[in-house]
This record gives sequence, structure tokens and C-alpha cells, in this order.
Amino acid sequence: MASGFVLCADDFALTDGVSRSILALLEAGRLSAAGAMTNRPHWRGFAAAFGALADKADLGLHLNLTCTAPLGAMPRLAPGGELPALRDLARAAATSPTARHEIAAEIARQLDAFEDGLGRPPDFIDGHQHVHVLPGVRGALLDAVSKRYPKGSLYLRDPHDSPVAIRARGVAVGKALTISALALGFRHAALRRGFPINRGFSGVAPFDPARDFAADLQRFLLRPGPAHLVMCHPGFVDDELVRLDPVVATRPVEHAALMAFEPQGLTMVRFAGLA
Repeated sequence: MASGFVLCADDFALTDGVSRSILALLEAGRLSAAGAMTNRPHWRGFAAAFGALADKADLGLHLNLTCTAPLGAMPRLAPGGELPALRDLARAAATSPTARHEIAAEIARQLDAFEDGLGRPPDFIDGHQHVHVLPGVRGALLDAVSKRYPKGSLYLRDPHDSPVAIRARGVAVGKALTISALALGFRHAALRRGFPINRGFSGVAPFDPARDFAADLQRFLLRPGPAHLVMCHPGFVDDELVRLDPVVATRPVEHAALMAFEPQGLTMVRFAGLA
């Protein structure tokens, strides 16, 4: 029976406003993990403040292969200097050896940028739009972490969860089931390489600002897995966010709800505190 859960904010360094929101939540002890997009220009400016909060939360890489510019040349996937849409990435990763080579190189660059910014490896790795579990991406990621890091030294996010649990929560059910199906097999592949994962996942949201996100947060704790992880997407809105990302209006709603969040039945912990 689960007694704790990890609460992880995605998208640190996406924009100034998103980064400041996550820093405020980390400082207030309202998160137990946060993932950074190290290909974004804001990473350099915010890395020191992010790293200073390592005693409060797990700090990881939010692998980004679909938003803005990569850190190096990707002539097959980003011929104009912009990363592809998720659908195009998934198709290329599954069918093109050239694309998979470029993906492997970009994973290495984003890990290098994290290590350069914090002076150490990440505590975990996950992916923007769950790209890390895509066929053609997951293999490159697992090869990279196996070569760079000792077994068990970081954890990987598994966005798979039980259909029964997803339906019981009743939040963005179709979307959550799709993401869960996409991740099939990732758990076993990660464990074979010796890297731990969460067991239980929620936080998939419809990004509807009219919804009661505080109530959804409590629903995300229903039917938790034995090592449960909840993702979230807080932020302060700025002009850059409006230009870059479709998820805008709900980010300050999530920030406010997280600041007031009192979990019912479970304790927020870092990954090492999970049973």
C-alpha cells in the first residue's frame, strides 16, 4: 500500500515565468521534484537557483525533443533549426536510423547541459510530451544513461498506469490511457538496465482553466501505485509562454492550487522516500 508520492513539476526553464513559479514552489516545499528543459536559453540563467534547491527536491532533466531549438544541428529532424512536432518526431524516430542518431546526440547534449549547469548528473530523467518513452527514443535514452551513469544512480519516469486507476480518477481519461499505452514496455526496459522507475502515475490533465485543479490534485492520489508519481505544470504567464506553448491559462491556476495543496491520505516525498 502506497504511503508516499512524488509531486513533480515539468518545464523548468521553458520561460522566465514558468521558472519563477517552480522556484517559488520548490522554496515553499510544495514540490518534491522538478524537471528542467536544458535546451532552453533560460537554463543558464536559472541553473544556479535551481541547483541551490537540491536539498528540498529531486532535480532532473525534462528531455525536450519537440519544443523550440535543439542544442546542436539536427538536419533530419530540425532542418530549419526548430524541433519537430510530436507526431513528426514519433514517426521519424520509429522509421529513420538517421533520426535516431540525431536523437541520441541531442540527448547527450541536454545531459551535458544539465551537468554543466549543476555540476552533477540529474536525479531523474523524464520527457516533455513523454518523448522519452517513444519507440526510437527510449532505446537511445537507455543507452545514454547506461553508458554515463552507474546503475541505480538516477530514476526514470514511467507514465504507464493501470486503466482501472485512470478511470477511477476520472480526469482526462482518454488522454491518460493513450499516454499509458505509449509507455508499455518502458518499465521492463528500464529495470533491465538497472534504473529504478515510479510505479503508478497520474497528473494527466485536460488543461481547462474552468476546472477545479485543487480537486483534481486530490483525484490524482486515488488508486496510487506502490511508488506513485504525480506530474504538474505550474507557471506564471508571460509573453514568451503565450508564443511557445499551448498550455497557458491553467499554469497560474495550478501554481495557486499547489501552494495550498494538502494531500489526503499520502505524504509527499522524494523518490528515495518511496516504499
